[in-house]
Amino acid sequence: MLIEPNNSCLIVIDMQERLVPAMQAPAKTIKNAATLMRAANLLSVPVLLTEQYPKGLGRTVPELLRWAGDAPVLEKLHFSCMKDLRFAEHFKSLARRQAIIAGMEAHICVLQTGMDLMQQGFEIFIVTDATSSRTPESEKACLDRLSAAGAGIVTTEMVVFEWLGKAATAEFKELLPLMK
Repeated sequence: MLIEPNNSCLIVIDMQERLVPAMQAPAKTIKNAATLMRAANLLSVPVLLTEQYPKGLGRTVPELLRWAGDAPVLEKLHFSCMKDLRFAEHFKSLARRQAIIAGMEAHICVLQTGMDLMQQGFEIFIVTDATSSRTPESEKACLDRLSAAGAGIVTTEMVVFEWLGKAATAEFKELLPLMK
């Protein structure tokens, strides 16, 4: 199945000030999440951001808040976003059947959110180059498990080009430099 901009939303999970430095390749992960957010904004794909216990882990990193626009930043305590009533209500109110997920930590909050969404009948896509854990083993285990359960495993470029659908548009021209 292809990712459809009019049927998807972007979920950016827990990319917070005190969590990001402990992750593998944090600069690459944040850069790709920012690219996804910029593309989502340009193509009218809704964005939801979460923060796991911000008192302890800090707020969402400024590099991402810069592209948040009017996207809600939802605080949570549950590892799965869908177990948080406020998040679940926001997500369901969008009436989208596809969730594009980027975030931290892959094997905890990304995994549990993805599993809950699939159990509820949603199609999910995990953006590997915009998702991270502290160790490669944890990240790989997350991606293997979600893939085996039916999640799409994708990259930032795959998402952006599927959202675009064609070249030679104003949106394509604006987003192309971000892919280089």
